[in-house]
Amino acid sequence: LIRTYAHILLMRGAYLLVMKLHEDASVLVGKHGFIHFQKGYYVYVGSALNGLDQRIQRHLRKQKKAHWHIDYFLPFTEIVDIFYTESTRSEECRIAQVFERNFTHIPGFGCSDCGCTSHLFNGPYHEILRVIDSLNMSPYPLRTNP
Repeated sequence: LIRTYAHILLMRGAYLLVMKLHEDASVLVGKHGFIHFQKGYYVYVGSALNGLDQRIQRHLRKQKKAHWHIDYFLPFTEIVDIFYTESTRSEECRIAQVFERNFTHIPGFGCSDCGCTSHLFNGPYHEILRVIDSLNMSPYPLRTNP
């Protein structure tokens, strides 16, 4: 099934940002303080029930005010893949639980509004893609905003 860009604009659902951190970094993450991240691949689980494309495009922008935990981490990373699934209800916690069973997590990251342990995980790239494939999520066309 081919999705048109107009369809993506109207979508609601959950998304995954797959990022590469090229070198170790200590990042000031809002009220969490400094968190040390080891170089490697990370996957962030998010949701957008009021416009999936708008949320993803915000993450892709270089210049923005830091609002969510992920906003503090993104400037240190390269987004290599984005995946999404459509839903009218929040799926991010269910998806985060799948990643938690398979990967190391960053405690308390991105989940201050739910009961999850984390919404940010790290592990080998091929294993991240294997889990994403098991979730039947669709690839999002990468377009970046300046």
